[in-house]
Amino acid sequence: MATINGMYVLAESEDPTYDVDVTDQPVEDGIAISDHVQRKPRMMSITGYIVGDDAAQIRQNLISLSDNGQSVQFMGRNLFTGVIVSFSSKHDYKIGNGFSFSLSLKEIRITKSSYVETLPVPIKAAAAPVISSGLKQTKSKAKGKKKEDEKVEKVKFKAGSPWADK
Repeated sequence: MATINGMYVLAESEDPTYDVDVTDQPVEDGIAISDHVQRKPRMMSITGYIVGDDAAQIRQNLISLSDNGQSVQFMGRNLFTGVIVSFSSKHDYKIGNGFSFSLSLKEIRITKSSYVETLPVPIKAAAAPVISSGLKQTKSKAKGKKKEDEKVEKVKFKAGSPWADK
């Protein structure tokens, strides 16, 4: 028995793949020169069976995990953490209390922006959202108004910012 996020499945086959990208440059004589190798994300295909009274609930949970792009952990003959990129199930007369399935997992890396967090405090304060961006110019002007009559707001910066009013 194997598990996907703690849900029991019978994994009939697990097929991990370890691909790389190799950049080739053509030359005039002989074979092309390979000058760069870069690892691609790991993939794993799993086929098997989900049986039991909770088979329908497990299927729904796997579909939900796939739809939401949540990371899952597969523990079987191989240990793999990634997202479900494809899931299919086959419901036929051969399995009375469940179904057969196949799914593919892909390794991912999720990043988050930490640029503002690493800035010094005075600059971080200046990177705060602008409170007022000023007045927008309208397309049509009322007749009889002069340009001097229009009110213009200044942009306001946080205190301590190099651009703040002194």
